[in-house]
Amino acid sequence: MARMIPSIFDQEMSSPGELRLFERFQSAPDTDDWTVLHSLELADHPSQVCGEVDFVVVVPQLGVLCIEVKAHKRIARDVDGNWLLGRQRPTPRSPFKQADDQMRSIMDFLRKSDPSLANVPVLCAVWFTNCRAQLPPSVEWHDWQLLDQDHVARPIAATVVEVLTKGRLHLVQKARGIRLEGPDQRTCDRVVHTLRPEFELAASVESLRSRRAQHVLRFTEDQYDALDTMEREPRVLFTGAAGTGKTFLALEEARRNVVRGRSVLLICYNRLLSEWLKGVVPEGVRVETLHALMRREAGARPADDAPATWWSQELPELALEAMLDSTAPPTDVLLVDEAQDLMDPGYLDVLDLTLKGGLSSGTWRMFGDFERQAIFGNTAGRVGLRSRAAGMVEALLGRNCRNTPRVGRMAAILAGLEPGYQGFRRPDDGVNVAFLLYASASDQERLLLTQLKRLYQDGYEADDIVILSAKANGAAASSQDVALARRLAPFGDATPQRVRYCTVQAFKGLDAPAVIITDIESLEGRSSQDLLYIAMTRSTGPLCLLVSRSVGPTIVDLITRGATDA
Repeated sequence: MARMIPSIFDQEMSSPGELRLFERFQSAPDTDDWTVLHSLELADHPSQVCGEVDFVVVVPQLGVLCIEVKAHKRIARDVDGNWLLGRQRPTPRSPFKQADDQMRSIMDFLRKSDPSLANVPVLCAVWFTNCRAQLPPSVEWHDWQLLDQDHVARPIAATVVEVLTKGRLHLVQKARGIRLEGPDQRTCDRVVHTLRPEFELAASVESLRSRRAQHVLRFTEDQYDALDTMEREPRVLFTGAAGTGKTFLALEEARRNVVRGRSVLLICYNRLLSEWLKGVVPEGVRVETLHALMRREAGARPADDAPATWWSQELPELALEAMLDSTAPPTDVLLVDEAQDLMDPGYLDVLDLTLKGGLSSGTWRMFGDFERQAIFGNTAGRVGLRSRAAGMVEALLGRNCRNTPRVGRMAAILAGLEPGYQGFRRPDDGVNVAFLLYASASDQERLLLTQLKRLYQDGYEADDIVILSAKANGAAASSQDVALARRLAPFGDATPQRVRYCTVQAFKGLDAPAVIITDIESLEGRSSQDLLYIAMTRSTGPLCLLVSRSVGPTIVDLITRGATDA
């Protein structure tokens, strides 16, 4: 079977001819070392370099074949040379010219990206999958470039080999510099590595709910590795620091499984994160916090003064009892974000019952930061997860995709993150993290108002800004300054033109274009450092820290030591 990139396609949006070829490539014998890239997932996206190429088949020892698919039931040319494709209006544009243009785009892209690929044979063909293409010979194409429904009935590997073999002989006769031995496996791997970002793209949050993504994002190298791991392995625990794209990967995996027709349950810890996820996941994905799921299953409501043990011990037991008697079908695929907070044995027992096959043999992916974000959970449960899950694979995400390099590095320094990030996806915008020292509560409120005005001047709107504090009654929540208070509202409040404030704990898992952190009064102890790290890594843009003067020397010392170590 050939390796398909991407491994999914949208059956409702792709043409019947494309689907037939996809299925044949996917199950074709004697193609284990082949790679087939296709644009069925994002073929309508206008900015893709290779977005119009239906299939690119990379075959060791032979070369690269670009296939243009036409699924019309009738194909002909009129006396004026116009093409008659099904019920479409006559067009002078030849499918063979279209395929040739796409092939040349691929060739140019490969050569510009990696000059060592200049001699790789690249050929093209047009495949009329739903009719017999009874066309008279023409100088516009070679007979080996014309494929029709008769070829669909034959083994697809033999058809591709025949086209590439005849095409290579033609190239040798007409062009110089083509090596008869063809590309070896290593060269083919470089071709695939170069082309993959042009074919396998992630749907952006803005377009997750649409049938065909019009806004796309490129994966990082370790995210491609993660996608490959999820294709191979049924049970994977992804670990990575804040901002390494864990939630992004969870959403992409949810989308792909919905396309495959599987039921998906996405579980997280944080209520605010859950509400955000519900607004962006595609139809067919169920999102809940684990505690909401347990309350629903158990039909239980906590008392106003319910102790922590009710949530961590009694509620899981009530939920388990109800779920064991339930006839509701388990989900096909379980995705768990914020996994570091959901490792208690009782929680794992509940998750086990939500999934077809359970944690031991079902299909699940968990995403967590077990180093600095496990502020609610029992990280020892990670060992328990390993004991439950047969053949569980662990994979590391090391590249920061959210923060600018200056913000990410500063967060790592102040939190003592070891090891730090392996790199940053975002370019350096030249904007340093701002530190403002306050001597009193009123002084902090004055600085907070000043910083808000600066962000407004820089073009940020109220909805872009979030104020975070480790304290529930922080500077924003308890402001005595009338001019400041009238600009603010708690996170979740619908009042327009207000800057939202929130606790760090409640905002975990989310991000914002601009972040101000208030009430930094101590960095003593792991808990204080972890909360600061979580808060700092929420920003996708500028970051400002309001720091008590008593903590200023500690900040300077940490930055100095961090610069020395670097």
